[in-house]
Amino acid sequence: MAGETLGVIGTGRMGGPMAGRLLDAGYSLVIYDTQSEAMQPLLKRGAQQAKSPADVASRAEIVLASLPTPDIVKAVALGVDGISSGNKARIVVDLSTSGPGAAKLVAEGLKAKGMTLVDAPVSGGIKGAVNGTLAVMVSCPQTTYDTVQPILKNFGKLFYTGDQPGVAQTAKLANNLMAAAALVITSEAVAMGVKGGVNAKVLIDIINASSGRNSASEDKFPRAVLPGTFDFGFATGLSYKDVRLCIDEAEAMGVPMVCGAAVRQMLAITNAKFGAASDFTSIAKVVEEWAGVQMRG
Repeated sequence: MAGETLGVIGTGRMGGPMAGRLLDAGYSLVIYDTQSEAMQPLLKRGAQQAKSPADVASRAEIVLASLPTPDIVKAVALGVDGISSGNKARIVVDLSTSGPGAAKLVAEGLKAKGMTLVDAPVSGGIKGAVNGTLAVMVSCPQTTYDTVQPILKNFGKLFYTGDQPGVAQTAKLANNLMAAAALVITSEAVAMGVKGGVNAKVLIDIINASSGRNSASEDKFPRAVLPGTFDFGFATGLSYKDVRLCIDEAEAMGVPMVCGAAVRQMLAITNAKFGAASDFTSIAKVVEEWAGVQMRG
């Protein structure tokens, strides 16, 4: 309930706003991030700083983590001075996109220490984290879900996917593949339209009033491509990681990913050309260069 102390590990672009919403809701926080500057806004609001993930897990019964890659998630959860070395935490909520394989491994490692993993990846970007409008996919035992539900509701709309670790991660990877695919195909379609003489904004307006509308045409293009800012708020490296994870998991399941493989390759090119820290809307810049046009309006 509000007023209790929660642990938060990872207070960056997504974790920071989510932690801020927990402070708004009246929770006390003990936080840790390898980048000290990322913690400063929360410390100024009264959060307490921990020395390590283990220290966080020794000061809070429920620990939430928002981390960038599966390897970092595994290290923070199970490594030296990791959450599993804490002596108080009983529930660990992973808000990261780490894939079902990592979720199962972490769940087993935490279980051996008497801790339960809540697999809870989020979708909706920085704007959703700030406004509390994220989609939060959750898999964990039902009784654990009942415990964390009041906390997670501060982030947005909850979707309970089942009681097995990794199920929510599978749902998240499916969503992120489709988000990236929409950006790739919209970039190609609009580039063709512009080269054929259609104003980019007019074409986007037509698409959004027609059957081709999608998350890229409705949100990413108006916000970050048409103005030429390419600052939607999601890194190319993270999108590339998510799509690679999705393809790998699908292939392991025996599910073909023909279109998905093409999306992965487009992200690989964007990542190589503009760098992992670039915004993933830079996919449109790759298409612009190939087509010899600019999609502005």
